[in-house]
This record gives sequence, structure tokens and C-alpha cells, in this order.
Amino acid sequence: MIKVAKTAGFCYGVKRAVDSVYAEAEKNKTLATLGHLIHNPQVIADLEKRGIKSYESVSDIPPSAATVIRAHGVGKDVYDELNGREYIDLTCPFVSKIHKIVSEYHEKGYKIIIVGDKNHPEVIGINGWCGNDALIINSLDYEIGGDFAENDLCVVAQTTINRDFFGQIVQNIKKTCKSTLVFDTICSATKDRQKEAEELSRNSDMMIVIGGRESSNTRKLFEISKRNCPVTYHIETFEDLPQEKTYNKIGITAGASTPGSIIEEVVKAMSENVKNEENFAELFAQYESKTLNNGDIIDGTVVEVRANEVIVDLGGFKYNGQLAADQLSDDPSLKPSDVVKEGDTIKVYVVGVNDGEGKVVLSRKKLVAMESWNKIKAAYEEGQILEGKIIKAVKGGVIALTDGSQVFIPARQASGRFVQDLQSLVGTTVNYKIIEIDERRKRVIGSVRVIIEAERKAKEEKFWAEAEVGKRYQGVVKSLTSFGAFVDIGGVDGLVHISELSWNKIKHPSEVVKEGDVLDVYIKDINAETKKISLGYKKTEDDPWVIAKSKLNLGDVVKCKIVRMMPFGAFAEIMPNVDGLIHISQIADRRIGKPEDVLTIGEEVEAKITDINWEDKKISLSIRALIPVPEKEEEPEEQVPEIPQKEEALVYSTDPDVEVEEAIEIEPAEEVEEKPEETAEEAAEEKAEETVEETVEETAEASVEEKAEETVEEAAEEKAEDEPEKSDDAE
Repeated sequence: MIKVAKTAGFCYGVKRAVDSVYAEAEKNKTLATLGHLIHNPQVIADLEKRGIKSYESVSDIPPSAATVIRAHGVGKDVYDELNGREYIDLTCPFVSKIHKIVSEYHEKGYKIIIVGDKNHPEVIGINGWCGNDALIINSLDYEIGGDFAENDLCVVAQTTINRDFFGQIVQNIKKTCKSTLVFDTICSATKDRQKEAEELSRNSDMMIVIGGRESSNTRKLFEISKRNCPVTYHIETFEDLPQEKTYNKIGITAGASTPGSIIEEVVKAMSENVKNEENFAELFAQYESKTLNNGDIIDGTVVEVRANEVIVDLGGFKYNGQLAADQLSDDPSLKPSDVVKEGDTIKVYVVGVNDGEGKVVLSRKKLVAMESWNKIKAAYEEGQILEGKIIKAVKGGVIALTDGSQVFIPARQASGRFVQDLQSLVGTTVNYKIIEIDERRKRVIGSVRVIIEAERKAKEEKFWAEAEVGKRYQGVVKSLTSFGAFVDIGGVDGLVHISELSWNKIKHPSEVVKEGDVLDVYIKDINAETKKISLGYKKTEDDPWVIAKSKLNLGDVVKCKIVRMMPFGAFAEIMPNVDGLIHISQIADRRIGKPEDVLTIGEEVEAKITDINWEDKKISLSIRALIPVPEKEEEPEEQVPEIPQKEEALVYSTDPDVEVEEAIEIEPAEEVEEKPEETAEEAAEEKAEETVEETVEETAEASVEEKAEETVEEAAEEKAEDEPEKSDDAE
């Protein structure tokens, strides 16, 4: 039995290059290739017959010929050299991608490492995009040192390198170098071809690998096959087939540069010796594969799960199908490995077949969506509630995914309340109803709001039937305003006023609660007509005055802080939110004009509690009561005889000759009304007045005495004057 690998033959890049050159040749253009177009002597010989020669350098190519850049690509310096000349760039897209990576990271200062054959034209071309300074590794024994080990590294691979070999080298590099950026640039077609050769060679008695001796990817296929099947031959044409006995199981694969015509000739030659008598047409049909059409629905087997796609064996078709991650599921959060694993059989929808690229594009979500459409229609007709996951926000709404079908939910229908940021809904699971369906456009519109409103209406009816003042609820804070918090207490919102949120003074409810908080509240007031509910939240046991009552007593001496001043006194904080008043008369032991003369805001003082009114929440404090009274010197007491009231008294005569002892009654002194205690100021004024009066009286008395003295003196003088005169007269 002969089995031909489905991936055998031209890859996309090589087929594109060969087809393009033959198409240009048909236009009678003069062409020249820069190096051999592909590693296949038969194709090169055929091109030379058509006048298309290959040259090793640009300078060797005649100016009249258009230069063809082969699929392997060239370095930047070659493009500079071709400037001004006509050229056709047939570089494989996979190789062009490597050029961009190397150029970008070389400019960023990274050292470039290329895993591949340093003499391969593809590797030479890649090296030309980093100034030919790349380190090229093709051995597991290579040790990195010097500048490369100390710098940031960017690692790329030759597109045809063996995947396992590349992986081992990368591991060795990471052990030696700290900062390594790795790009897996192995061609997907190369991966598929090598993997199929691995499987085919394990199940064959003999392996035939077709391709040019210079072809790197063909040599890789030979090495893989030889490892699993000792009887493996590398041939270029059917003429190189071994003349040996026929084997029961023969596997055939071919390199990326091998034309289909050569594979066909080998299969034809081998079929003559096949024991099972299969004819050539049947054998080659395996290679050519069945016909696939867009829109086909087929069963496939998962053969490889990659990071961004799944490779599916389509059973008998030449190419494996490629199922991109975004075509596997509508949920962007899921990785391919979360959905399928190797060996799974899945039904897929053929989106497109591209023989030129050797690709079959598949989709699973299209098929799932088709199957779920009928379920969506039934749910709409029956009014069923569906469950879906919001997978993305779009203009005007969000997309919900249900059983593979995408349902558009407008922004106003996405929630029971207005949602400012629709992106916040992405990733959530919601219940919704289909409210509109468009058969022609396959458009479905859903609503979360209709379900929420229906549930809310039922809750409201139940609430108003049972609500009463004082009833307690556990509610959820829905929104905050400057004047309070709205709390959902079971389908109905009530307001907790800002004054009810805390015993302390707060400027905004956000200082105490936030949206989503669960609160224990009770109904303070309710109005069934206006549907307004006032809720209480503060707990009595947290009331600062309740706490103070359990700690403070009349006569206690407390430490307190002056918090504000008034003309009549100062308020001091005894405990948080509990203040007492120190009256101006109780601040000092002397008369003061205002509290600020003695106290300052923030000052801590000790004061005595002189009065408490718990009902009115008032406490009186006194600093004066704690100021000690200065001691005065003791004066001898005056011995004043006591006068008995309404008692008998003895009166003695002052006449020594009379001894009289007579008892008389003495009326007690009249009671004098006690006057209110005079203030220090009034007392000072009275004393001053008395002093003035005494001074005036003393002055008057002195004046009279002086005047009397003066009169006597004058009289004496006058008498003295008169006496001499009399003496004279006597003489």
C-alpha cells in the first residue's frame, strides 16, 4: 500500500514564486533570477530553456533584464543596489516577516541570533537586515558568551528548521542569557509537513522523500523519516527510485520545492509494484485529495492545538484545515486549549479553500451559530428567558453570546439602571429575553431590562404589602448623592439621609459608605402615596451621649480640649461629639473680659463637671472650681460682748454712792435685710467714696482748728502790741 503525504510538494511561497515567474515569462519579458529560484534542478533546467537564467550578484545581471528576488529573500543591501532597476520581489511572506522583526529589534539595540544554516540563502538574507552582525547557530553544543550573553537578545528561526531542534537551542540560550526575546518564525507549512512526515514514517516499511539535494527542508524531512523508518530514500526524480523488493507499506513525502509533476511520476512508477493492486489513479487521488467547496460542513479530527489556532485533519483531503481561535468560539477569553484537545472529532464549516496557499480556512462558530438560530427563534416565540455572557461592548449596546449565537442588547436594555460605562458589563452573565428578531438579516435584539422590571414589580408589590415603620431590612447601597444614600431594601429604594449615616458630622456619604455596601437599616418614615421611604441607620448604642452617660458623673474632673469661643464662655470637647460649656465666670478666679484672655482654641485643660442635663444634652464645666483659694493670716478676734436677744441685762449705776441693781429688758436689734454680695467693683467704689468723705471731714476739721489757732495768735500779738503802748504812756 502506498500513502502520499497530503502536505507533500510546493509550499505557498515556492508555488507563488514559480507561478509568478512562468506568468511573467508568458509576457515575453526578459527575466533573470538572483540565485536559483528554488532548490529543484528540474525546475531550474526548465527555466533556462525559457531563457530565464540565474545570477549570483546584481552586478552580473544584464541591465535590460528584470531581476527576480526568489522566495528566500535578500538583505537590505541588495535592495539598495537594485535602486533604479526593475525588479520583481517574490520573497515569501513568512520570510518578509522575519526581515521586519530583525530590522526593528536591531535598531532597538538587540543582538540578533538566527537558528539555521549560515550558508542557506534565506539565512544570508535575514542577516542582511541587521548589518550582517547576527550570531548564527546550528548546533546544540554552541555556547554563547561575550557581548551576546550580556545584551538583550532577539532570536528567530529559519523557516524550514526542525521545530524540536529550535526549541532545544532556545532553552540553551535562555540558560546562558538573562534577557531573551524569542520569535517562532518556523513556517506553518513546514511544521505541518514535518509533523506529517513524522507520523507517516512511523507507520511505513519504506519512506520515499522527494526533493532537490540542495533543499534544506527536504533534508529535514529525510532526517525525520530516517529516524523512524530505517529504509528511507532521498530522491530527486522517479529515476532515482531503488531497485529493491516491494514493501507492504510505502510512505511518500516531498519538500517544499518539489513540483507536483515529479511527485506524480514517482507515484506512477511505484504503483507498478504495489501488492494490493491499487491502480495509479487511485493512488494519485490520495495526493490530489478530494474536492472541497466553500460552505461544506464536514467532520474533522483535531491534530494540533496551537496558541492562536487549531489544525484539523479533514480526512482524505490534501491539506489540513486551519481553525483560527476567533473562529472556534465567540468568547475571546477562551484559549483554543480550553475548548478542544488533540484527538477530538469536531464538525466544522468550510469558509474558504486556497490551493495557491495550500490553506483550508474553517469555522466552528459559524456552524454553531447556524444550529442555534432555531433555538433562538423558538425562545422568541415562546417568551423564554435566555442566559448569555456579555462578550464585548459596541456602539449603542453590548453583545451577548448564547449557544454560539450573538444577541445585540441596546444600552438602554442592558440593565435596570443607566450604565455609563458599557465596558464594565463585559464578562458578566445575564438573563434576557428576545424582544425583536430579523429573519432576513439574522439579527436578534434582547433585553435584560424587561426581566429586571418584571422582577422589581413583583418585589414592590410584596414590599408595600408588608412594609411598616420600624421594620428592619438588610439593604444594598445603590447610589450616593450629596444629601444621602439610596438603599435597595428588596426591589424598593429608600433614602438614608446624610444625618442618619453617622453620629459624627460628615460632608459627603462617601465618607461612610460606598455603592454595593450592605447595610442594616430600618424604616423611619414611609409614604405609600408618594412611594417615599426614609430609612434609619445610626445605632442608639453608638450615640456619643449614650456612651458619655455611662462614663461621666457630676463632680468628675475631666481633661478636655477647647474647641470654640463665645462671648459668654468657651466650649470644650470632653469626648468625641460631646462638648461642655465653661462659663466665663468659671474660667478664672478673677474677673475677665472675654474667654480669649485666658484660653486658646485647641488648648487642653482640666475642668470639673458642675452640672449635667442628659435630656437636653448639656454639661457645665468649671476650671475655677479646681483653683485653690490662697490662705490668709489669722487676726486676733475682737472680744465683743454678746447681746442676748429678748433676755434680761444688768445695768449698773455709775454713781459710786448708789448701789443699784435693776433688771431691764433690752429689745433685740432689728433684723437687717441681707444685701446681695457686692461685687469687687462696687465694694471698691464704696470704699473710695468713704475715703473721700473722710478726707473732706478731716480737712474741714483741720481748717477750723488752724483758724482758731490763728485767731488766738493774732489776739496775743495784738495784746503784745497794746501793752508797750501802755508802757510808754506810763512812762
